[in-house]
Amino acid sequence: MEQKDVSMPTKYDPLAIEKDRYKYWVDGKFFEATGDKNKEPYTIVIPPPNVTGKLHLGHAWDTTLQDILTRVKRMQGYDVLWLPGMDHAGIATQAKVEAKLKEQGTSRYDLGREAFLEKSWDWKEEYAQFIRTQWEKLGLGLDYSRERFTLDSGLSEAVKEVFVKLYEKNLVYRGEYIINWDPSTKTALSDIEVEYKDVQGAFYHMRYPLKGDEGSIEIATTRPETMLGDTAIAVHPEDDRYKHLIGKKAILPIIGREIEIVADDYVDMEFGSGAVKITPAHDPNDFEIGNRHNLERVLVMNEDGSMNENAGTYQNMDRFECRKQLVKDLQEIEVLFDIEEHMHSVGHSERSGKIVEPYLSTQWFVNMEPLAQEAIKLQAGNDKVSFVPDRFEKTYLNWMENIRDWCISRQLWWGHRIPAWYHKETGDIHVGKEAPTDIENWEQDEDVLDTWFSSALWPFSTMGWPDKNNEDFNRYFPTNVLVTGYDIIFFWVSRMIFQSIEFTDRRPFEDVLIHGLVRDAEGRKMSKSLGNGVDPMDVIEKYGADSLRYFLSTGSAPGQDLRFQWEKVESTWNFANKIWNASRFALMNMGDLKYEEIDLTGEKSVADDWILTRLNQTVEQVTKNIDRYEFGEAGRHLYNFIWDEFCDWYIEMAKLPLYGEDEQRIHTTRSILAYTLDQIMRMLHPFMPFITEEIWQHLPHEGESITQASWPEVRKEFHNEQAVAEMERLVSIIRSVRNIRAEVDTPMSKEIQLMVQGKDDQVVAELEKNRSYLERFCNPSELSIATELQVPEKAMSAVVTGAELYLPLSGLINIDDEIKRLEKEREKWDNEVNRVQKKLSNEGFVSKAPEHVVEEERKKENDYLDKRAKVEARMKELKA
Repeated sequence: MEQKDVSMPTKYDPLAIEKDRYKYWVDGKFFEATGDKNKEPYTIVIPPPNVTGKLHLGHAWDTTLQDILTRVKRMQGYDVLWLPGMDHAGIATQAKVEAKLKEQGTSRYDLGREAFLEKSWDWKEEYAQFIRTQWEKLGLGLDYSRERFTLDSGLSEAVKEVFVKLYEKNLVYRGEYIINWDPSTKTALSDIEVEYKDVQGAFYHMRYPLKGDEGSIEIATTRPETMLGDTAIAVHPEDDRYKHLIGKKAILPIIGREIEIVADDYVDMEFGSGAVKITPAHDPNDFEIGNRHNLERVLVMNEDGSMNENAGTYQNMDRFECRKQLVKDLQEIEVLFDIEEHMHSVGHSERSGKIVEPYLSTQWFVNMEPLAQEAIKLQAGNDKVSFVPDRFEKTYLNWMENIRDWCISRQLWWGHRIPAWYHKETGDIHVGKEAPTDIENWEQDEDVLDTWFSSALWPFSTMGWPDKNNEDFNRYFPTNVLVTGYDIIFFWVSRMIFQSIEFTDRRPFEDVLIHGLVRDAEGRKMSKSLGNGVDPMDVIEKYGADSLRYFLSTGSAPGQDLRFQWEKVESTWNFANKIWNASRFALMNMGDLKYEEIDLTGEKSVADDWILTRLNQTVEQVTKNIDRYEFGEAGRHLYNFIWDEFCDWYIEMAKLPLYGEDEQRIHTTRSILAYTLDQIMRMLHPFMPFITEEIWQHLPHEGESITQASWPEVRKEFHNEQAVAEMERLVSIIRSVRNIRAEVDTPMSKEIQLMVQGKDDQVVAELEKNRSYLERFCNPSELSIATELQVPEKAMSAVVTGAELYLPLSGLINIDDEIKRLEKEREKWDNEVNRVQKKLSNEGFVSKAPEHVVEEERKKENDYLDKRAKVEARMKELKA
């Protein structure tokens, strides 16, 4: 076995060690799925980021968790496929490209469809490269040989297949419905692309005159501009106030149209006047009432939110300008008699931020009820999708049980064009994967499909489906786990599940690991408006990818939000630096040890047996917690073992044999250092891939890369509970001595008398066996170990499991000098107590100062009193 270079730079520089490592991994094809039939497959498909911009911290978190899982499984011997890809993000990308064109003084209409799509593909290529560069910086172990894009030819084929099949089953239909319309982007939106925000609005109370009568009927609306499209007034059939008016007519103010008064159970008699204006073309509930009563649908707006010819004199006005003018005109003719301020929830486009308009439009829809029922049924069986944490299953099921039909057409050019053609003369519809043969008589639908329509097929369309003989589809589908945020359970997770059931008869993934959102240090959502966003590349530039990854992956529990704090990233950098320095020490003391020379069979010290046992326990805990997706707990076990036990204790204790003369002990210690450090690097590798590969390459090892190394396993032959108990007692004694030294301000360099009284002969024998550690780490001038000791009256003491220890005061301090020092300290605390009590006895201060200021002074008082009491108690002990 070739011996690796063991020289490491003295300083940990993450940017230097991360610089070329990714290229080494990719060139070595360490991340490519092999198709090895002797290995069990393990698959994750990346949630495809949108090609609208660069990745944010949420992406970094999401992909780091996936990278941890795939690296662990690869090391555990699985044939791992982590499939990368990106989403075309219809509305968002088109908006970005259009904005860029606007800056250049042109528009998509000036270019035409084909030229605009070329510009969009150019945008995609530019931003796809940005994303790949960021994946590289994060160290993601992706199989680029299988990278996909939601608009590539294979996925386009899958989309057409799904659309046509759903249409043939009457699960896709074309109809006129009230949909969510974004006047800014001039496209339909699905329900979940609408964000509701509280907006200060008003109820406008009006009286519509009755036909042939001097009376009127009172209604109220929050959107007076839509009254121009009213075709009825509805009342409850049991409302005695209006029974005599049912079937009669009212006159629509301004327009003068006669509108019928109808009876409908939908109307709430207790709300407002009990009479409701009905605008079937501009309200989803009114649309349903209109259907029940065969009412005319009068559309009064254009696609851009301006008023159309049906709005009379308000034609060409913006909808909100129309509202202002109409309110003024209605007040003048005394139809509008009251404006009541009202805070209400108003839908806004998730993409453009503009207020959404309920709008009558002919669109394509998916009939959701049959699909949702199958998805709900799946969750009752053994092959259900497991949500982690499981509380999110209720969120998912609740949405499925109350689902509405899905509007899938979008008035865009960038996307999957709907595979439907309309005959130019007859109006017949042809739906198919291919265009009609006599294409000159047909026109293809101008619209494209909702982005989520193609994203819903991602787990299987990326594997070559609809070719069911595709090797990847048969080997790697269904996938093992989907990692995603709770904010897209409705958008994406649910749609992948019902489409997968419909087209593959299987769940798309076994588990869904849900994480939260990355928030700022104050718990606020990161946004451009707040200016509190953090670019993950900036974090990497400052602290390295390993520090960012470890912070992101261990900073919260599944399903919980994560607060980004620079100081916590810095603390993970400190952890990496500690690992680097400990590794350098270990390597410098391994000499020319080769991998095949590592020998763990020699006589071991208690420290050796202890570290190997704790290594076993750490391997068990880390593996178990990763399997449960409890990365924070896995990280906690790793951190404690590496920092507290390996670095702070074992390495220090290893110096005794390493600097000794016993060659066999030296070799055993070197072997244990090499073996333990190797196992640490393997466990830490999925979290911190760069630093672990760098250190591992300097260690004696077999194999080309740590990415290909096997995952650590518990070795029962190294399990020694007795050594753990002995070591814990030694550590407790050493810590107690250090604490007492600190308490009486006696430095470690000063020798002291130490007396240890064991509870029985066994404890005494054990301590005698390990006397060298107590002498090395306690620095005693004299060390006494026995079951019975003559303890001096004035001594500091501590109790540990199975033993008591005593440090005679005469050996620690000059008692008279210490009493004088304590008297000065008591005087200091006397002054502080008097000052704060005087302040708190001042009625003016207590009554006028802010509550938190007064509370802070009370805390100081308690703290000073406590410190004075401790000083006085110590003086009393010394004077006794």
